[in-house]
Amino acid sequence: MELNISQNNNSQGFIYGKNKQSNFYRVVLAQVLVCVFLYINSVMLFSFFRKEAFRQDTRYILFAHMLFVDTLMLIVTDLGMLLMYFCILVPGGYCILFCTFMETLTFYTPLTLTAMCLERYIAICIPLRHAEISTVHRTLFGILLIWILGFIFGSTSLFTVFATQPVSFYVESYICSYEIMLIYIWQSDLRSYICLVVFLAIFFFIALTYVKIMFAARAASVEKTSASKARNTVLLHAVQLVLSLIVLVCPFIETPILQISFHIFSDVRYFNFLSFTLFPRCLSPLIYGIRDEKFCSVFCYYIISANKMTTDQQYS
Repeated sequence: MELNISQNNNSQGFIYGKNKQSNFYRVVLAQVLVCVFLYINSVMLFSFFRKEAFRQDTRYILFAHMLFVDTLMLIVTDLGMLLMYFCILVPGGYCILFCTFMETLTFYTPLTLTAMCLERYIAICIPLRHAEISTVHRTLFGILLIWILGFIFGSTSLFTVFATQPVSFYVESYICSYEIMLIYIWQSDLRSYICLVVFLAIFFFIALTYVKIMFAARAASVEKTSASKARNTVLLHAVQLVLSLIVLVCPFIETPILQISFHIFSDVRYFNFLSFTLFPRCLSPLIYGIRDEKFCSVFCYYIISANKMTTDQQYS
């Protein structure tokens, strides 16, 4: 069964135009939060590239990749929200590429979390082989594999659009959202199945990793503090995973609500943006950047240096 895309987008654009004034303060709040998180992520990435020791440690390489993906995700989702707020129509060809990129970024976060949990498992449960297994070369190969898998999971609708839509679809302008790519009902079902399978597989892996580390923490041969800290890190990753993957479920909740009331739809979408896009991205700096003493000291140094430099420029 085929869905009516044009009518849906035009009605949404009309409603967004009527509600610009009422949504102004919410958009301002979102921009402030995005800027704060982008600043923190940027300083942490700068700290990573400034220290040679960090670039040779697989743990910090994966953390830097997480920060990079989170930064891209913040920029792209915020841009999508602004396009919708200002009711800017985008040609279908550009819109589907933009939405596909946003969809693939959504998968990169949980896949990276899986790699980070695997690294902690090796460090705690197989400490004697950690240096042999967790090499920089293998970590970079793992990141490449993450990008390939994320693209495969996130681009199923893109290939369907290429195969079924006429040239006029790519020229016509729309309110840019992923829903314009869901032309057939089975696409929504396929998307939900992929999300469910990925979620269950990764969550099961993280839960298994947590149990293994918990048993290792009780063993006499493992250093208690490191094992306990790794166990807490994996637990935080599980929370972050749940929040990150709920983003994939949000459209299936928002679409029926839109048919009932746009005001409720607007509130729900704004809540989802703050809770499942912004909040998970602020957990990454907390989990590794602030809880890690070595990285935190470098991060604080550059934060203080940046603030001091800004102050000196203001009074010079």
